[in-house]
Amino acid sequence: MLASIPSPSEGVLKIGPASIHAYGLCIALGVMAAVATAAHRWKRRGGSGDDIVKVATWAVPAGVIGARLYHVATDWKSYRGHWLDAFTKIGKGGLGIWGGVALGALVGLWVGRRRGLSMSTLLDVSAPAIPLAQAIGRWGNWWNQELFGRPTTLPWALRIDPANRPPQYANSATFHPTFLYESLWNLVVVGLLLVAERRLRLRPGRLFALYVVLYTFGRFFIERVRIDHASHVGGLRINEIVSAVVFAGGLAVLLLPVRRVQRVANPAQ
Repeated sequence: MLASIPSPSEGVLKIGPASIHAYGLCIALGVMAAVATAAHRWKRRGGSGDDIVKVATWAVPAGVIGARLYHVATDWKSYRGHWLDAFTKIGKGGLGIWGGVALGALVGLWVGRRRGLSMSTLLDVSAPAIPLAQAIGRWGNWWNQELFGRPTTLPWALRIDPANRPPQYANSATFHPTFLYESLWNLVVVGLLLVAERRLRLRPGRLFALYVVLYTFGRFFIERVRIDHASHVGGLRINEIVSAVVFAGGLAVLLLPVRRVQRVANPAQ
């Protein structure tokens, strides 16, 4: 208990008369870090940072919408009887990364294609930027005292207020800080992607596939620790199943035969 990680008493930051939801702030900081990182990487390939800003202008809102739709679709019972909350209380939590990355990437690629940009290069410059955003955004769960794991007395256990504990664990004070596990894993993913980019000769677009494989690998095991409410299929949390399926898809892309003659994609074509 003495070595446990404390939790904020509330998830709202009050600056004068203004109140800011810390969850939303963490998401916003993550997005800004991702856009800045992707723009920097894009410029190093000879492109214009304005290209990334233009793509992000459409991809980020689409990602938020996709993340919310995925969350509501997989946890719709929580909104039964008060469906309006599904659209008005995003700042208090409830964004599914799967829907966010999927819709955000699709819209981003569509915008990039209309601007004549290389889609494979867009994916590669975004690959380490996305887990960086996730690493920062996960701290919003800490502010909300949500999405923690099973009870534990480890030195890095997270202290949760009684009001936020599941009924079956009302007498437990400290839990696995799964938000921290995922945040740290995402930073590891960023590092591994940058190393792979320098040391491996990956075909254009494969760095993004490697991100998918690395992230879902860690997410699967983190999901097995979490105890928050979730839909189950065959005894598995829906996000465990999605992690396994997406991992397999990403691995298949990585293992596809590589043509002997490779062409380096330019940022603009």
